[in-house]
Amino acid sequence: MPRKTFSIWVVFTVCVALGSVAGAADEAVHQFTLTAEEAAILPVPLSLDLEGITIPETHTARLYRLEGDRNIPLAAQLEFGRTTRLWYTLDQRIEQGQTIRLALHIEAAVPQSGQLAATVDDRTVTLSHQQRPILKYHHAVHPVPDDVNPVFKRSGFIHPLFTPEGMVVTRIQPPDHYHHYGIWSPWTRTQIQGRQVDFWNLAKGEGRVRFAGLLSTVAGPVYTGFKAHQEHVMYIGDDKTEKVAINEVWDIRASAMELNGRTVWIVDYTSTLSNALQSDIELSAYRYGGGLGFRATDDWNRDTLELLTSEGKTRNAADGTRARWADLRGSGRNNSGTAGVLFLSHSANREHPEPMRVWPDNAAGGRGLMFFEFCPIRHNKWVLQPNRTYVLRYRMLVYDGRIGPDVAEILWKNFTQPPTLIMK
Repeated sequence: MPRKTFSIWVVFTVCVALGSVAGAADEAVHQFTLTAEEAAILPVPLSLDLEGITIPETHTARLYRLEGDRNIPLAAQLEFGRTTRLWYTLDQRIEQGQTIRLALHIEAAVPQSGQLAATVDDRTVTLSHQQRPILKYHHAVHPVPDDVNPVFKRSGFIHPLFTPEGMVVTRIQPPDHYHHYGIWSPWTRTQIQGRQVDFWNLAKGEGRVRFAGLLSTVAGPVYTGFKAHQEHVMYIGDDKTEKVAINEVWDIRASAMELNGRTVWIVDYTSTLSNALQSDIELSAYRYGGGLGFRATDDWNRDTLELLTSEGKTRNAADGTRARWADLRGSGRNNSGTAGVLFLSHSANREHPEPMRVWPDNAAGGRGLMFFEFCPIRHNKWVLQPNRTYVLRYRMLVYDGRIGPDVAEILWKNFTQPPTLIMK
């Protein structure tokens, strides 16, 4: 299938590069312009690479939008890694063709209070905004009902995922599929050292995915999040000896922004896979497996749910097709009456535009409940080689009310080709 590519051109012109201009004596100020040439830019998380800019221990980087003689502060948050990045959000939508001026200040650090938080207890990591929960990640093993086979217990999944108005849009342990856990991503048909292993269907007793360690949490004015290590464990022999086949790191980040007069959540989901063995692992082509799996609330059924993809496919036509994004929307137990999740697949993902598994409206015994998945092995197998890492990136926009396909397309472009800083 031919792949479509899109680009968002944003030009940053530095007026004063790596020098100091008017301001406090201990400040360095770098001014530049931002122009949205081919698409609007929404107030989603963006980042600047600060490679080559020195930030003393007593200082920090802050970003301002210049309007006349006013410096309007923007939410900004430093991330330290192999390079230092400044994450920020704009305070307004930039329309196509519009230019604004920005200034980066290296200034004395003062305490900042963020509206986004990450809280860890003995069972979950909760990400929240202004004390409203966004999602919960289960690091502890979640039990099953008393009359259900304990093989279905598991850890390492997201549930609940809330809308800003508080509606829960995920479901775990539904009676039709006890192994469904909100947002999760095990592989189904794998070939490992001459045997087939299913990490998805827990009842087979061949393998599972489990939480293996909380690596970090972060909170600030732009995003909150965590990194978790998960293990894909295979069982060998009659005694079910455990062997870790795949290591996975989930990097989950959550932000909030205003869209069409309402608060929406932005949840970024990055999965980094590495083969834990010294032989290849084949993720065989199948209609389920890996990627981003989502079991929706039972409130969404054949009568209450709509689905639209970037290619214009609706629910019963979408299964097995490819898309850049897919919008799921259904009736809501919220003030708006409707709620939804827009799923965005990154253009760098394997098999992008990405194949999907979409349950038709006669699924779940005719009730038309919803399972959705971006499935990178839907049509072609994927071989994980030893000593290599593989990355899948997704974004979810969780909202109350409705959004249109034009907004979905802008959000996808902002996600996959974000603005870059060009020093001159």
